[in-house]
Amino acid sequence: MAKIEKPIALLKLALKYLNRYKRRYGFLLMALIFGFAVVTFITSTKDGMYNNVYYSAQSHYAGDIVALGYDSAHGWLQHYTQGDISVVLNAANDAGIKSKYTVLRSVFGERGVVYFNGNAVMQKYVIGCDWEKEEHLFSKMNFVYPRAQTVGDDGIILSDPVARQLGAVMGDSVILEVDTRWGQKNTGQFIVRGIVKDSSIFGYFKVYVSRLSLNRLLLFDDTDCSVIGFFLDNSASAEKNRKKLQAVLEERIQCGPLVYNRDEMIKAQGLPWSGFKVLLYTMPVYLSEISNLLDAMNMITYFLYGMMLLIIFVSAAVTYRLILHERAREMGIMRAIGFYGGDLRLVLWTEVIALGIISLFAGFLLAGFLSGTASFVSFSWFPSFEIFQKNGKLSVLYLPKTVLFNVALVFVTLICAAFFPSFRASKINLPALLSGEAL
Repeated sequence: MAKIEKPIALLKLALKYLNRYKRRYGFLLMALIFGFAVVTFITSTKDGMYNNVYYSAQSHYAGDIVALGYDSAHGWLQHYTQGDISVVLNAANDAGIKSKYTVLRSVFGERGVVYFNGNAVMQKYVIGCDWEKEEHLFSKMNFVYPRAQTVGDDGIILSDPVARQLGAVMGDSVILEVDTRWGQKNTGQFIVRGIVKDSSIFGYFKVYVSRLSLNRLLLFDDTDCSVIGFFLDNSASAEKNRKKLQAVLEERIQCGPLVYNRDEMIKAQGLPWSGFKVLLYTMPVYLSEISNLLDAMNMITYFLYGMMLLIIFVSAAVTYRLILHERAREMGIMRAIGFYGGDLRLVLWTEVIALGIISLFAGFLLAGFLSGTASFVSFSWFPSFEIFQKNGKLSVLYLPKTVLFNVALVFVTLICAAFFPSFRASKINLPALLSGEAL
């Protein structure tokens, strides 16, 4: 029982001393709170921005792993026949790719045009999708008006900026023009059954129609597609699964090289080939330039954090030295009534840990306040910043790994600042402590 009572007594004593010397600890506490709050705010905002970009890219490119099919007869056009689709899907199954969703899309890019009432807007992306199989994506989109329950093969979904340029509203009939696989112009008439509130680079000039309708405009077979996308349960495993799929596919069909950034991707797409080939990408490949930007932001963040930690370290060292000097006689009395040097160190370190816990908790609250304030700031002046936002606002993401790293840095700094002074103080002989000898 005594073994349990002593640590409890030491804990109570440490908290009592922390409260008694709160004014001495005041500046250090404020430095800890402010430093931790700023870095937590910046890192969580950066993680939130990347998460939003990742979701936007995942929705745009159709998955965590994207398999693009190219036929040398139509090098500029992505195209899978039913036989090629079966090869990729069977390879994915044999490679053990456990996808939450597998989607097939037909894609026409850059030269699509939508006409309405004498107006024309060129589209960078014309996406042919299976409405029901991609409901998990459409259900998360922010529509200006409620989307029609059934879009159908005669329906089209426009972005809000394009709809406004055309002057089209829900229920209007528009004309979509694309090039066939042989290069001729072809048009189809569609009814507007959805308008997405999206002005980002991924969604501004993009329209959705059914895969069957786009296939027929492109003169594909009804079951053909351009892209096969795999949505994984764990996005972090995308690269590992891509390598597994590549290894199986290379035994069955011509594949392009694995690439890891946009520059490599462009080079791989430009390599000469004959027949049909498959290129496998993950979202970090598409987002490599954005990742570099956010990594640079992270480097700046931790540079500032390093400066703050240096200030915290110096503040803690000075504060601790002053407090230990004032408490020399108290520690001497504690030694005189039966406390050992280890007991003194435990009390002093408990104070530091308690101070760190209080500062981290308050820092989280301040970071939450900063995040809430930032969510109301408009970034409309920043071109294409929408891809970093969720529903038009900045959002934060507290990743355990990042948060634990930030917490660890704070505690390591405090312990380094307090360890040696407290250890030296606990080793001073009793007469010196009682006489108030400087520490």
